Amino acid sequence: MNTPGPATPTPVGPARGGTAPTAPALGGAAPLRPVLGAAAPFRPGRAGAAPTAPARGGAAPAAPVLVAVGHGSRDPRARATLGRLLERVGDLRPGLDVRLAHIELNTPLLDAALAELAAEGREAVLVPLLLAPGHHVTHDLPAALAAAPGLRARVAGPLGAHPLLVEGLADRLAQAGWTPEDGASRAAGVVLASAGSRDPRSGAELRRIAGLLGERLGGVPVVAAYASAAAPTVPDAVRALAARGRHRVAVASCFTAPGLFATRAAAHAPWIASAPLGAHPALARLVLHRYDAALRATTRERELATV
Repeated sequence: MNTPGPATPTPVGPARGGTAPTAPALGGAAPLRPVLGAAAPFRPGRAGAAPTAPARGGAAPAAPVLVAVGHGSRDPRARATLGRLLERVGDLRPGLDVRLAHIELNTPLLDAALAELAAEGREAVLVPLLLAPGHHVTHDLPAALAAAPGLRARVAGPLGAHPLLVEGLADRLAQAGWTPEDGASRAAGVVLASAGSRDPRSGAELRRIAGLLGERLGGVPVVAAYASAAAPTVPDAVRALAARGRHRVAVASCFTAPGLFATRAAAHAPWIASAPLGAHPALARLVLHRYDAALRATTRERELATV
């Protein structure tokens, strides 16, 4: 999924001394080039790598670095929002080296982040802050790893249709004004708005997320819609729900950070629109879940290779 939302890669650790508040995160896309005059890199200070099983000789190997990969956005709130998300991740896993990188538009860019990791001799797991399989997940991230010789790393799965993601979406809707009574109303419906992708696997994943969200909300119809590259559009989904007698329609923003697409999607809401997921605690737990799953897969592969 392309969730747009700011060259030296900088680790992101638990916040110290507070974080400046940001406006609700809203997502979008733009051409491939860094934004001039973007916000300065995060400087929370690197937490040391978390120890794992002791290595022979007494030294404990460092856990692989968690590199959270965002799309990038011209909206300055996007980079700040992802920074706050990774601060939550660091709080949940003290000592883990957590860093932020971007596919485009914002620093640190992914290629620079990978070059630094290779120079440090570190191992890494790339966790895409993207909602579903798409060109960025299936092509851009593997290509970036292939262009980083000597770096031991793998790409985790996208955030995807997971109960933690649905928890965050439902909570953001509740914050916008959705109530349990709306879930039981025959007049209510929800449009799940995301960036969109031409990859059919992406649409299938968003429809799964929509189905899970509908169940979470008590059986209300939830229609997946897209800001670009796929159909239906958000206005088309709103009209489709209205044709079914669902005139009280909320837009659930299935974006990780602010930007053009999320702003446009919210503008089409005939009733309420939720803020994107941003630094929601459930999303921070999901990032760690994807990281851990990738590590387990790596361990299994190594075990099989030694049989």
